[in-house]
Amino acid sequence: MQPQELMDFIHILEKMKCNTRHGWTSTGRHESVAEHTFRVTAMAMLLEGEFPQLDMARVIRMCIVHDWGEAVTGDIPSFLKTDEDERTEAEAVDRLLSVLPDKKAELSALFAELNALETPEAKLFKALDRIEAVIQHNEAPLSTWIESERTLNLEYGTADCANFPFMAELRRIAARETEEKLAAGE
Repeated sequence: MQPQELMDFIHILEKMKCNTRHGWTSTGRHESVAEHTFRVTAMAMLLEGEFPQLDMARVIRMCIVHDWGEAVTGDIPSFLKTDEDERTEAEAVDRLLSVLPDKKAELSALFAELNALETPEAKLFKALDRIEAVIQHNEAPLSTWIESERTLNLEYGTADCANFPFMAELRRIAARETEEKLAAGE
């Protein structure tokens, strides 16, 4: 990799700091794509010992790269994302990776793996990605929720987390926190 290639790519990734997600922070501002990516990655790192049978370095890499396309496309909430949106984001990732010719094959393979959701590592990544969104919603003021999120926050990611006992328990805790938040009206 040439220094200029890295510089060009880093400038593109900066947009992840600027592009906001559907979710809100506990202080009442939109969360950025980069903030979501950071916490998903931190969760994976903290859980390394819980999944000794998995290649957690690979999971962490998936967490880091999973929303790179949103540096170009912006965020579309998964519950609103269409097949066309998925194609647009995949094309954006392909264009981004062309900036890094020495890394393109390796990173394209990683994206293909995380999108296929066939390996245990990809399945754990997806569970982490989903549960982080649920946790963030629980931390955000209830006034920022759209009506469908009152149900969605109780269901989202449940099937993904069910593949792993630790994640299933984390999902149950998040559901309980959602129920408590809704009951309190906060």
